[in-house]
Amino acid sequence: MKTILVTGVNGQVGWELQRALTPLGKVIALTREQLDLSQPEAIRQAVRTHQPDIILNPAAYTAVDKAESDAELAMAVNGIAPGVFAEEAKKLGALLIHYSTDYVFDGTQSAPYKESDSTNPQSVYGKTKLAGEQAIRAIGGKYLILRTSWVYGVHGGNFVKTILRLAKERNELRIVADQFGAPTSAHLIARVTLQILQGKAIEAAQSGVYHLTASGQTNWHQYAQEIVRLAQQYDTALAQKSLTIHPIATHEYPLPAPRPNNSVLATEKIKQTFGVDLPLWNEELAQCMRQLYA
Repeated sequence: MKTILVTGVNGQVGWELQRALTPLGKVIALTREQLDLSQPEAIRQAVRTHQPDIILNPAAYTAVDKAESDAELAMAVNGIAPGVFAEEAKKLGALLIHYSTDYVFDGTQSAPYKESDSTNPQSVYGKTKLAGEQAIRAIGGKYLILRTSWVYGVHGGNFVKTILRLAKERNELRIVADQFGAPTSAHLIARVTLQILQGKAIEAAQSGVYHLTASGQTNWHQYAQEIVRLAQQYDTALAQKSLTIHPIATHEYPLPAPRPNNSVLATEKIKQTFGVDLPLWNEELAQCMRQLYA
């Protein structure tokens, strides 16, 4: 029976992981309050106390715009903490699975980003997440870095819930239409993580970076339209309401942190290595909406 340590279980991905991984063994689920990732000694103590076989670190400083003025804390959580986990995992011979982001790329290339493409983060958040990746790679040991994008889920705050709230409050929405990516549910991330850990390929897999997103791509405007369309199947008042969703350009909605225009990640490597299934983004969204309205 394996011992599995999961961080940030009050977050979207951590919440799903602690539920998905119970078939594998004893899951030690730690909240932000129970393990402060800005404190390296607290991380060391937690790992040494629980002696896990597998460490999963979905916890992160994810306030992208706030990070621009809070770089020190973002670096502590996103950049330094993953390295501490890697050091302790290596001592134990444990596997570390760390979750990263599309923000490590600048978003300027037209094709989907492969794991081997050059990174060039434009925001503090992206730079700190890349620092975490680099720290893990420098230490070595057994690790998987899973980059994902546009995460949402039934638990926690996200774009889906924001659009559902605004659709009820307003008659018009203005949504960016020139940034592209693959909305990826926390449930899919947890499900694929379980498939990887249960599969035989994990024994032979090389440590490295893998892209884990839903299949297909969209932009924020089309994504918002699909959220509302699905919601109207469950919400009569919303279905009867006159709501216009206007497409706008990124420059019309300025934010402190720059976003990649192209966040589409190529997923051939993870599919070929582990044989996982990555459904279309809108199929996963429909499943999430059913859960939200259940």
